[in-house]
Amino acid sequence: MNVFNDILLVMSSAFYGNSIFWVEVEKIKPNPFQPRREFEEAKLRDLANSIRQYGVLQPLVVTRRETQKEDGGLAAEYELIAGERRLRASRLAGLAQVPVIIRTSDEGDRAKLELAIIENLQREDLNPIDRAKAFDRLVKEFSFKHTDIASRVGKSREYVSNTIRLLLMPEEMQTALAEGRIAEGHTRPLLMLIDRPQEQTTLFREIMLKKITVRDAESIARRIAFDRVRKKEYLYAPEILEMEKELTEKLGTRVAIEPKEHGGKLSIDFFGEDDLRSLFAALNSLLAQRSAVPGASETPASAEGGEASAGAEALDDRSAQEKEVDENTFDPDSFSI
Repeated sequence: MNVFNDILLVMSSAFYGNSIFWVEVEKIKPNPFQPRREFEEAKLRDLANSIRQYGVLQPLVVTRRETQKEDGGLAAEYELIAGERRLRASRLAGLAQVPVIIRTSDEGDRAKLELAIIENLQREDLNPIDRAKAFDRLVKEFSFKHTDIASRVGKSREYVSNTIRLLLMPEEMQTALAEGRIAEGHTRPLLMLIDRPQEQTTLFREIMLKKITVRDAESIARRIAFDRVRKKEYLYAPEILEMEKELTEKLGTRVAIEPKEHGGKLSIDFFGEDDLRSLFAALNSLLAQRSAVPGASETPASAEGGEASAGAEALDDRSAQEKEVDENTFDPDSFSI
């Protein structure tokens, strides 16, 4: 069988694209342009079990290169273009050979990356950060325009641009997104604060620790944008901003003071019943401390907040239509309150 394949493989490359060959698994090298970095072991084992029972139903795509052996003969080497999961699962299943379609060896690096990306996108196997890095690589290394990528993956130009914009986030936020600890919808409010790193980090930690939903995170980001304007208006009363900062630090949550012509409002964020109990205890402690100081007065407060839910995707409480609109139209640079 192997000799027969070797004879077939030295024929004209015109036949490669229309034929399926059987190639030894150990002869296939991984695709250096594979955009996917994480492969779930449990899913690979499931695929390996299926392959043991039914075989590899969809051929892998490879390129072939011949190298000169010491004895003067030719040795065939194969490089994977598409089918990394099938190759890994085939190894787990103990297969000696796998079916492949051989693309001509003049396939450039650009084509290898493009095909690997498209295969993963069609299967929805790439996490958002791997997808963003793959798009960014097409732009920087192969001079693709965002519209070029969009036409190849069947998405809008805005989708491509917004995906690449994810790489503007700090590394810890990218890692959390890639690992599914925050939802892709959470990146919208985080990117709104790209020019305010301290506030961005605070919001990220609140999302992680308090399981804030996408809507709540957007509400907080909008309030921060509003505060940016408000602080300019209240420059004549810096003590208000200082009190707001002190309360935020002592209570461990976001506090907003909104002065009005007569009086004003104090808002304290909380996320869940346990969080509310903790805040109530902290406020009681602060009030007790202040009441022990002569001349100290208590400050009434009103609290606003939402319920926490588990799981990153479960926290994305937008409708399917809202998600589609956001991924294609959102641009933090044009965000306004």
